[in-house]
Amino acid sequence: MNRIVPLILAVALFMEQMDSTVIATSLPAIAHDLGVGPITLKLALTAYMVSLAIFIPLSGWMADRFGAKRVFRLAILVFIAGSILCAIASSLFGFVGARFLQGMGGAMMTPVARLVLVRSTQRSELVGAMAMLTIPALVGPLAGPPLGGFITTYFSWHWIFLINVPIGVIGFILSGLFLPEIEASRPPALDGKGFVLSAVAASGTMFGFSVISLPALPPIVGILSVVLGFVCALLYWRHARSHPSPILDLKLFSDSAFRAAAVGGSLFRISIGAVPFLMPLMLQVGFGLTPFQSGMITFAGAIGAITTKVFARRALALMGFRTTLIVAGIAGAVLTFVNGLFTPATPSIVMIAVLVVAGLIRSLFFTSVNALSFADIPDRDASKATSMSAVLQQMSLAFGVATAGSILEIEGWITGTHLELSDFHLAFMLISAITLVSILPFIGMSKDAGATVSGHRRPGERQAEAVGGAQG
Repeated sequence: MNRIVPLILAVALFMEQMDSTVIATSLPAIAHDLGVGPITLKLALTAYMVSLAIFIPLSGWMADRFGAKRVFRLAILVFIAGSILCAIASSLFGFVGARFLQGMGGAMMTPVARLVLVRSTQRSELVGAMAMLTIPALVGPLAGPPLGGFITTYFSWHWIFLINVPIGVIGFILSGLFLPEIEASRPPALDGKGFVLSAVAASGTMFGFSVISLPALPPIVGILSVVLGFVCALLYWRHARSHPSPILDLKLFSDSAFRAAAVGGSLFRISIGAVPFLMPLMLQVGFGLTPFQSGMITFAGAIGAITTKVFARRALALMGFRTTLIVAGIAGAVLTFVNGLFTPATPSIVMIAVLVVAGLIRSLFFTSVNALSFADIPDRDASKATSMSAVLQQMSLAFGVATAGSILEIEGWITGTHLELSDFHLAFMLISAITLVSILPFIGMSKDAGATVSGHRRPGERQAEAVGGAQG
């Protein structure tokens, strides 16, 4: 495997993942310039997520039809165009539209990058390659808020988007030079009805979760949107069972490894969505820290995520997917629970140490679960698997934020008071319980599941190989 390939893909994904959260701390400044309220401008965050939900299912079909490399490079250009339009926007409508365009580019960039990696990497090297893509997925959302706050404070919010231009141009050039050519195929005709149903199901659900957790609109709007999303999901399920080539192929779930990775990964990802939402709020509301101070503490999780590539491959070779994911799931739940024990008296170094270890554990989990998703999937179905995985990822992250926000809202409604530190403590503890449930799909897996990817061998097999090697 050409080692520059995962590096190019990782840089592009870091740009996309960071941009999903980078404007969070800059909303007041952007809203002031556009002449609207910060709450109203949160529609820009929602527009980005809705765009992802609509166009991710289309990414697999487009990669097969036009070639994965070509679609990936086109996605970078669309993302750059959206970034420029965000920087020059002078109205709410223009800014929200530009964020929607950015989401279109991001929707194609993430799953197609994973597809390029799967199709250009030997299965025995897939774990190491996936670790490169896991890092930006975890570091980007953590880096976004402090970086956005720093740029807005010392420069201008416009540079949050303009900085994407040189990074994107470099990525476009390098991807043209180094990414392998993956031949386009002749996929079946686009499943138009399935695309509409899946788009409404995913976007309705994500929009509803966003409105419920960040009430820029009345909560009833979010509830009705979620209901519409679930109805369309049910209609899509009926449609996909009879369609010969559905845009999101539910037959993928017949593969036990993919099914476990999808269900367990989605449950664990709820924590990934909830913790970055809860931690900055707790540090600011409960501890009285500034946004920049809280951002610098939460960024510690990125340090742990970066170190995963060093040992993820060895851990999987030693323990296999099943044991690694169970251990990482339990450890992730415990560390999320520990967040609920922090108080203003807790030394910063202790909080940072916990967040570093938590970042390491989460990165190990997702490196493993992403590789497991493709462990037994034939190459011909890789594009379908990338689309399905990306949709589940975005929806579970949105559900994590919504769950955390709903817990805080319910606690405030019950107590009739403003948010207090104890509210955040309870929220972390409830999220940790959901995180723990994520290990259940992996308990029933075979210890040898995905062994061709993890390189795991049972002790007896390793001993036989050693004896055979000595005799040879």
